[in-house]
Amino acid sequence: MAADETTLPTTEDEWRVRLTPDEFRVLRQAGTERPWSGEYVDTKTAGMYQCRACGAELYPSDTKFDSHCGWPSFDDAIPGAVKEIDDVSLGMVRTEIRCARCDSHLGHVFRGEMMTPKNTRHCVNSLSIRLDPAS
Repeated sequence: MAADETTLPTTEDEWRVRLTPDEFRVLRQAGTERPWSGEYVDTKTAGMYQCRACGAELYPSDTKFDSHCGWPSFDDAIPGAVKEIDDVSLGMVRTEIRCARCDSHLGHVFRGEMMTPKNTRHCVNSLSIRLDPAS
């Protein structure tokens, strides 16, 4: 079993002990929280968004934007912090995003929507991230 908060769990049972049931469902079972229900949908606080499961830094707050989709949206991640994988779970091809450190589900990335100059929207579950406010 993981010895402390800095050691990553190696089994799903260990993750289940560390995370709340809702966090486990989203982060480890690729669930989705209800739109508009997450704590970070409308947050404007400066700081760094980290993976809620392992604490890895993922998104600077200056990459967050209002997409009006019901989930926090970012137009860029810290290079190497997020990995992308094909997701065909709903009978269509989407691109899932996962934490590169602990392989926890964050959400999905969409391109070509013309919402930002980078033309990218990382649609992230609030349950997948935690904001470390700037000092």
